[in-house]
Amino acid sequence: MVSPKQVINELLVDVFNQILSIEGVTLKQRGVKLSMTEVHVLEAIRNCEIPTMGSVAQRLRVTLGTLTTSVNVLVKKNYVSRYRDENDRRKVFLHLNDSAIEVLKVHDEFHDEMIVSVFKDLELEKDEVLMKSLENISQYFKQRY
Repeated sequence: MVSPKQVINELLVDVFNQILSIEGVTLKQRGVKLSMTEVHVLEAIRNCEIPTMGSVAQRLRVTLGTLTTSVNVLVKKNYVSRYRDENDRRKVFLHLNDSAIEVLKVHDEFHDEMIVSVFKDLELEKDEVLMKSLENISQYFKQRY
């Protein structure tokens, strides 16, 4: 017999992988020429109140070295600009270029469509227990990690 822990693990992993896969294919079909990792770096830059290398790395839960590798590629592709603080040269700020804003519009549209579809097809708004459970899972991961 399969334990509830195994079922939940398999479901979470499966849903996560399915969303990433569908997201990648859909964005490619809509003309986005970036990897999902690069798109998520752009999203993290946009979502940081003060987008420094440090704050973006922290949001993504990656090292500065890992983020530097991604940012170097995005700068080369002309999606991101970076500049140093005039008063503290150690602090590096990131800025999204117009091409990045366009990619994020496509990315946001995908997420909006996905959520509308999930609500329509599964009638989730009627399932308060499921919504509360998903909220609890999300809170758990935010607090734990």
